[in-house]
Amino acid sequence: MYLPQEMDGLVVVKVGSSTLVDASGRPDAAFIARLIDQIAQLRHGGRPVVLVSSGAAAAGRERLGFSAKPTDIPSLQACAAAGQAALTEAYAKELASRGVACGQVLLTRRDVTDREGYLNARNTFFRLLELGAVPVVNENDTVSVSEFTFSDNDMLGAIVSALLGASLYVILSDVAGLYTANPQTDPAARLVRRVTSVNDEVLAMAGGAGSSVGTGGMRSKLRAARAMIAAGIPTVICEGRADNILVRVAGGELVGTRFEADEGSSHESGRKLWIGLAEVTHGRLTVDEGAKRAIVERGASLLPVGVTKTEGTYEEGDVVDVVDASGFLIARGVVRYSSEDMVRVRGLQLDVIGRFMPDKATQPAIHRDELLVF
Repeated sequence: MYLPQEMDGLVVVKVGSSTLVDASGRPDAAFIARLIDQIAQLRHGGRPVVLVSSGAAAAGRERLGFSAKPTDIPSLQACAAAGQAALTEAYAKELASRGVACGQVLLTRRDVTDREGYLNARNTFFRLLELGAVPVVNENDTVSVSEFTFSDNDMLGAIVSALLGASLYVILSDVAGLYTANPQTDPAARLVRRVTSVNDEVLAMAGGAGSSVGTGGMRSKLRAARAMIAAGIPTVICEGRADNILVRVAGGELVGTRFEADEGSSHESGRKLWIGLAEVTHGRLTVDEGAKRAIVERGASLLPVGVTKTEGTYEEGDVVDVVDASGFLIARGVVRYSSEDMVRVRGLQLDVIGRFMPDKATQPAIHRDELLVF
């Protein structure tokens, strides 16, 4: 098996649909050329780059002659298929004219949730990068089903960043970064330059859905940034159409909003990151305030006594979300009880559980070694 080496200085850049397309809803050739100019400049300067590109559906609508976004799944997937080809052609042409090769990588969550798929994807990425190519990544929308989608390309970019151990994750957006309020409606809104923790206060700054051509908004970007803080990978959200923005960010210039844990903060293990980012969740546990503090502040395991509510159908060994009383996602981990058993044991001390389930007498709901805290 091919064994990849870590890539120093690796930059993963995600470009959103609203940034990639022009006012008519078509992919903007001039912007693509400027973006590829910057990627080629980094590549020729010795910095490997992975491009996570949205916009396939919009490109496909143009190529297939749709005047508006279709609503049926087969037509949407047909647009994605045609659009992925169109975008890859555009990227490959622009990169080739600058002496850089292009490789297309299409992923579904199913591809990276099992160990073999994870290694195969990682090997492919690293080999392309070692050969001097720029991998262009998108979700394989033509075959994805709802259970195995990434939900948005912001999270896909975060997963790719964690997969490859990137040095920097850059999200090129249609806004300059995270603002304290909506700058379109609040003249007092100011740009937040640095965030070290994505908490309730930070999430409250984000608006709702994104543009008509995208699948996410600022909240999806914050979810991705929160995951990258846990991974120890600096993340920058910035205006994608700003002059030479990618080169400036990669060069260390403070533009947009930079998400980065405080210096000296610990980073989660690869296994925990994969549990939290790539695995499909099957349920949700609501915990009380004491359990929340134990998890967040002390790095403790989640005990059944701290669980106040269970939702969904899951088996022992499945991944579930852990939320507080307000529904805020605080962690994600491998549960050691089925949903049926969790209904019986939630709120109980382990010594009580041991009386009627002896094999669970010392079993936490989720062990800290299998719990990614956001």
